[in-house]
Amino acid sequence: MSDTVFSVPQECKDRAYMTAAQYEAAYAESVRDPDGFWGKEAARLDWLTPFTKVRNVSFDPASLSIKWFEDGALNVAANCLDRHLAARGGQTAIIWEGDDPSESKHISYAELHEQVCRFANVLKAHGAGKGDRVTIYMPM
Repeated sequence: MSDTVFSVPQECKDRAYMTAAQYEAAYAESVRDPDGFWGKEAARLDWLTPFTKVRNVSFDPASLSIKWFEDGALNVAANCLDRHLAARGGQTAIIWEGDDPSESKHISYAELHEQVCRFANVLKAHGAGKGDRVTIYMPM
């Protein structure tokens, strides 16, 4: 492993979500009280059905099981896109880069939402419905 250290530019530090000290405090809380910490973080999401239990964990080898927020229900598209449209519709949601680094495209939340809706309608037209699992194979 290399011992090379790359300093974080000040402009990145200034835009960071939290300071190093805040991160250390958050990490310590997550270790000391995982249910409280992750319950508080999960409350930042919009839940269709709110969870009542943060985690249900068994490390018994015969019944190994780790379940998070198992009685809650989320809509991923609503949390990742819909709730951001009013305030961030024109802002960049995704930066696409082609194989040639000079090829790139900034896709706004509004554009991404429109494309996601179009693809959801394609899936519906092919019989996919609520609760179905859809897998998309995208080789590199």
